[in-house]
Amino acid sequence: MRIIADTNLLVRLAVDDDPRQRRIAATAVTQAEAVIISRHALCELVWVLRRSYKFTRTETAGAIQKLCGIKNVVLDNATVEAGLAVLAAGADFADGVIVYEGRWLGGETFVSFDKKAVAAIAKQGMKTQLLG
Repeated sequence: MRIIADTNLLVRLAVDDDPRQRRIAATAVTQAEAVIISRHALCELVWVLRRSYKFTRTETAGAIQKLCGIKNVVLDNATVEAGLAVLAAGADFADGVIVYEGRWLGGETFVSFDKKAVAAIAKQGMKTQLLG
């Protein structure tokens, strides 16, 4: 079976706050032919880890990298790399995903009111515009 992972399954793999559900999630992943992880699920996972579980940027990046290391996981590696780069630069993982997808769709300049996001994206060599 090729499963599509919901955010709550990913959280169970990253956080050991419910050992029973963690075992169930791990079994589902190991028994699957493939585990498909969407960029939306990754963004939600990062949000939950940072806000609800108070993961640091480093812990969050480690959790994402651990998912990427599972042999049957299928995800967009370029999207993950873009998100992790912006997370490491001090902004949100989702900002990196937004920029990556925006460039793929033909965008040239990242525009936002978010000073941290604009600074982090600019560090990546992307044209930016801070509004306000």
